Amino acid sequence: MQYLKKIKAIKDNLKEHLNTIRIVERDLIEKISEASKIISKSLKMGGTIFWCGNGGSAADSMHLSAELIGRFKKNRIPLKSISLSGNPSTITCISNDFGYESLFSRQIQALGKKDDVLIVISTSGNSKNIIKAINQAKINKLKVISFLGNKGGRCKGKGYLDLIVNSHSTARIQESHIMIGHIICELVEKELKI
Repeated sequence: MQYLKKIKAIKDNLKEHLNTIRIVERDLIEKISEASKIISKSLKMGGTIFWCGNGGSAADSMHLSAELIGRFKKNRIPLKSISLSGNPSTITCISNDFGYESLFSRQIQALGKKDDVLIVISTSGNSKNIIKAINQAKINKLKVISFLGNKGGRCKGKGYLDLIVNSHSTARIQESHIMIGHIICELVEKELKI
């Protein structure tokens, strides 16, 4: 690839990223604030924050869960947070015995309870295992916060609160999801005053 083409590709990606961040700023500030309040309230009541996603979103679910259970900006008590994407034995067992679509819902069925929160992360909003997890979370009386992309896909409207990054670029959606998650972690630390 010629030097000028590389520079153009870099600039195009940065421009697309900045445009997506402007969409987040325009559309999601109030919803990000609401999500942090829901999570803080759950934690104050002894609830657990569950996270799940597929592919890159699975990695994001583990990353953001770790920010709560470990630390984000300050040393503090650990917060109850579990990524359902993180245990290879559980993932392979459930997928083998019950099908990949039941991967997250079966864990929520076993572990989720009232006052807990499930945060699902899906760039397409169409993952069958995410939809099934949302449905099980509602049965178990968890509040569901959905980090979605595009127009929200089939997950849109199924949970309690949708944070939809209105973009068709998977990379830009994922970058926005991790930023939104980091902002929420910061707000939760401030709201809990720990």
